[in-house]
Amino acid sequence: MKRRNTPSKQAVLDILLKSDEAISHDVIMGMVDLDINRATVYRILNQFCEDGLVHSIVAEDGKQYFAIQKCKQNDPMEHHFHFRCTSCDTISCLDQEIQIKLPAGYVMEKANCVVTGVCGNCA
Repeated sequence: MKRRNTPSKQAVLDILLKSDEAISHDVIMGMVDLDINRATVYRILNQFCEDGLVHSIVAEDGKQYFAIQKCKQNDPMEHHFHFRCTSCDTISCLDQEIQIKLPAGYVMEKANCVVTGVCGNCA
């Protein structure tokens, strides 16, 4: 189903497109120029995730981050690791394929893998 584009959706999408890293709802709220409430931004982000435009990352601290989906479904990079820098608090997608060997009979549908440490800029 094609969804109607609104100024709110476009504003959130523009913020995500300009970011090289995954960003949190709070960061998006601080960057949006329109008068949009928190629930609307969450609803927009969840719709983007449902539509495959954005993927969400839940970090070890429980905080959710969002990034433009650069992989197509069934692409080997669809399930990729993320790196959260504890110094600058950024989350980046890592460009290496995940290879997880599951027990017989198990099928991976989705992976949420976050590696925590200090990024190359902060080290």
